[in-house]
Amino acid sequence: QEGRKARFPEVPLYTEKDAEACYPLFQPVPYGRTIRLADGLEAVFHDAGHVLGSSSLILKADRNGESRKILFSGDVGRRNRPILRDPTLFHDADYIVVESTYGDRLHEDGDKIADELAEVINSTVANGGNIIVPSFALERSQEILYYMNELLLQNRIPHILVFFDSPMAVSITEIFDEHLDLFDKEAREIIRSGKSPFSFPGLTRVSTTDESKAINRISGSIMIIAGSGMCNGGRIKHHLVSNISRKECTILFVGYQAVGTLGRQIVDGAKIVRILGKKYRVKARIVQMNGFSAHADRDELLSWLSSIKSQPRGVFVVHGEEGVAVSFADTVGKKFGWKVSVPQYKDEVVLD
Repeated sequence: QEGRKARFPEVPLYTEKDAEACYPLFQPVPYGRTIRLADGLEAVFHDAGHVLGSSSLILKADRNGESRKILFSGDVGRRNRPILRDPTLFHDADYIVVESTYGDRLHEDGDKIADELAEVINSTVANGGNIIVPSFALERSQEILYYMNELLLQNRIPHILVFFDSPMAVSITEIFDEHLDLFDKEAREIIRSGKSPFSFPGLTRVSTTDESKAINRISGSIMIIAGSGMCNGGRIKHHLVSNISRKECTILFVGYQAVGTLGRQIVDGAKIVRILGKKYRVKARIVQMNGFSAHADRDELLSWLSSIKSQPRGVFVVHGEEGVAVSFADTVGKKFGWKVSVPQYKDEVVLD
């Protein structure tokens, strides 16, 4: 399958108007509750441990006295991560649809995240620069705050000002505050002790555009966490303009950078980048910490699949760059001896 071309649609699958038309159809559903979708068709959501509210889905279909169980992994999270509970494990399924975002690589040791983050902050502050963090609004931003709070409580980093410059991330963090029931035991205990990682001293949640612009007039070292995570839009672009050509600053990437994005260009070592219509030399230190990833890596995905005790009728590998999906499908097939495929756009499969 080397070198094959994916058949992508020539027009968008849906528009913004289509997405907005779906809003009235959404209904909140708790984990573990069986939902009847139609005669002989039921669904149950389970905690995927990826982001707040993320789910794996079990779809059960009954027909002519026979039953089939289909497991949709969704985005699988990682075990022993801060804030959220571990992903749910499943013991049987007739068919499995599994993601493969990081299906060909391993993440850095999560235990080293605090050490690496402390090194970046301490060295940048010593140089008199700013730490600029392009971050996704959901989960990644809150996890960074968690580690910052931990480092500050331990006095391992200077007590610098931290600006959380993303209206969406601020709103999502407020939702985190309201759902302690979805946190793991450690996070709940920290918050109940009055040391919430989402409101530590020196943290400012920025909402307005004027407040965002004012950040770049502050002297001294600061940290700015802003969206978007891949630098293709949002307020992060304005902060990059002010800092990417300053050798004393650090641009800290804490998430996946897709091919074709500004973030990918920067982490791939571009010397000059175009931001907001102008070219800027990349002089700042560029750091990428993959340990922050909320996606399971290859071995974590294999561990998640290994909880399935009976051989499924088929496994479909999705949600990954094509080369990664093909590689992971090959790995799964060899490890478990299962029938595995990588569906293409508009492929149809009849489940027997």
